[in-house]
Amino acid sequence: MKRVATLGEQRSAAATGAMGRYALMTSGIGFLILLIALPLTAIFTRAYEGGLPAFWKAISSPEAVFSLRYTLTLATATTVINAVMGTLVAYVLARQEFRGKSLVDSLVDLPIAIPASVTGFTLLLLYGPVGTIGGPLSDVGISIMFSFPGILVAHLFMTFPYVVRAVGPVLQDSERGEEEAAQTLGASALGVFRYVTFPAIQSALIVGSIFTFARSLGEFGATIMVSGNLALRTQTAPLFIFSEFNAGNIEAASAMSVVLVLISFVLFFGLKFATGKLTLGRALQ
Repeated sequence: MKRVATLGEQRSAAATGAMGRYALMTSGIGFLILLIALPLTAIFTRAYEGGLPAFWKAISSPEAVFSLRYTLTLATATTVINAVMGTLVAYVLARQEFRGKSLVDSLVDLPIAIPASVTGFTLLLLYGPVGTIGGPLSDVGISIMFSFPGILVAHLFMTFPYVVRAVGPVLQDSERGEEEAAQTLGASALGVFRYVTFPAIQSALIVGSIFTFARSLGEFGATIMVSGNLALRTQTAPLFIFSEFNAGNIEAASAMSVVLVLISFVLFFGLKFATGKLTLGRALQ
């Protein structure tokens, strides 16, 4: 005969369960504080150590302004190009069957697996002044590396998977019946994409684009290889932080770090807001 637990035993079990849940919660939040919140607090504390005037002076120097503007321009260009091309590749992988598809699908993820310094080195070997492609171009006065185009190529490479992997699963799970029905009714390929496919992938595309922008914003390893880290020419914000830290200017490095952290926070807060609004909008339709 099955034994029925007494009231005291039930209370003891409930208390034990509550203590276990509290321990798990404390461990998780504590780890998050030590890993993320504490380092960020240190950056903000050091950046504002000399007060707001010192902080503003650090981020308003010509080198700081140039590096931040250069970084935002790079991140924007990277996001726009990879949003378009990433969506195209995701569509091909989701809708088309062809020989070598699994290989192409695997290639998409390589930029995440390959160390950033290796990426920069391979681009130098290909597009550098003595590279396979860069060498002949240099002979006619065209330089790719150590300039905006070369850095852009590196950022495109490093961030390419994000849009593909965000949009791809949505396309795979979506019904093709609506697209086929629109085509049957005479809609053009562009019309089908605009009115049927795009609304379905819009939320995923925003997610992938924001991750692309954020990754480009903080890219360091490949950038330092292909840019030359030239102040007021090819120096991005992460490279500015690196250079100022090496020069012993901790305040300037901390101030720029705070700016990048705030931009990233706004990006991901906007991500949650935008995806939430899109989800609510579809639910109300």
